[in-house]
Amino acid sequence: MRVVITGASRGVGRALAEAYAARGDDVTGTSRSGDGLLPLDVTAPDGFDALEAAVSETGVDLLVCNAGIYPDKGQSLEDGYPPEMWEEAFSVNVTGVFRTIRTTLPALHRAEGGARIAIISSQMASDTKAPGGSYIYRASKAAVLNLGRNLAQDLKPAGIAVGIYHPGWVRTDMGGPSAAVSPEDSAAGLMARFDALSLDTTGCFETFEGRPHPF
Repeated sequence: MRVVITGASRGVGRALAEAYAARGDDVTGTSRSGDGLLPLDVTAPDGFDALEAAVSETGVDLLVCNAGIYPDKGQSLEDGYPPEMWEEAFSVNVTGVFRTIRTTLPALHRAEGGARIAIISSQMASDTKAPGGSYIYRASKAAVLNLGRNLAQDLKPAGIAVGIYHPGWVRTDMGGPSAAVSPEDSAAGLMARFDALSLDTTGCFETFEGRPHPF
């Protein structure tokens, strides 16, 4: 199986890339800085050139849109959340996902037996998880959840399934050392969800353990 994973240099993305490689899949991981991976800056006008070239003659069975940022942790409502922070977060977490999918779409169409797209969102996208704060991150993850749900409808006739997932509160640079879930456990759960994704479940919003999450 040919797998493309964005944001694969650390955290859940790295754990996913390592697990798929260990399983024997053909993995292409991306990173903004390269770091030995395929360079991909989702905010740059020409940032997708390398990805487009890498999949130009192949099929992609699974695209995992994992790259994301959480820039507004600890920001104050009174004097925080500057406009440039909103712009960067939406550029990475929403527009970057859309551009990644559109760049990879021809290769997804070439997959034998139907391709799958997995979008990593967050439980913080849900209106059932609204305790306040983190406005930028919450809004961007809600937007990419909506994006995924609509893509699921448009891509279903082409045989491409789309799922949106909460990876858990993971011990990464983003989640912090006190988080409840290891990157490896999150990756294992997510892989099971991706394997189960089909046209019957396209548009789903699930946790890494397999529980449906309220929108």
